[in-house]
Amino acid sequence: MQTTTLPQVSQPVAPPDVDDRAGKYLIFHLGPEEFGIEVLKVREIMGLQDITTIPQTPPYVKGVINLRGKVIPVVDLRLKFGLPPEEYTGRTCIIVVRTHQAEEELMIGIIVDGVAEVLTLTQADIEDTPDFGPGVVTPYLKGMAKIKDKVKILLDIDQVLSSQELHGLTDLLQ
Repeated sequence: MQTTTLPQVSQPVAPPDVDDRAGKYLIFHLGPEEFGIEVLKVREIMGLQDITTIPQTPPYVKGVINLRGKVIPVVDLRLKFGLPPEEYTGRTCIIVVRTHQAEEELMIGIIVDGVAEVLTLTQADIEDTPDFGPGVVTPYLKGMAKIKDKVKILLDIDQVLSSQELHGLTDLLQ
């Protein structure tokens, strides 16, 4: 049997400036502001349910829930971002997201005021995060989406909670 060697064809290499932020985003509300997280990071969206509080955790850590036999921490994103607390309503929900920290995948529930829509954003829709001046570090912001004269803040959910905070939460659950 004879084998044929095919000529080597070089694979096209994407230019280094290709924006990887384009894609589908789940848009949700915290007060009047709209935020987006990549749909691929979202595991599910659920209504509020009983949350078991954990003593001696930061105020934004509401506790844990049992999600089909797995205990996951729940964070109130409004409190995490330093916004004033609000009464939960019928639109308040928990978005269960997958985060990656130190080569480990973790599931976390984030409480938001309400879910709006899923948007497909192109590279042209997204601008870099503006420079807020010295001393203001925002690694959790992926960029700003400009849609119909409104700005939607795109979050890097892996950066919303620092590795140290997530490690502390997972230690509580073990």
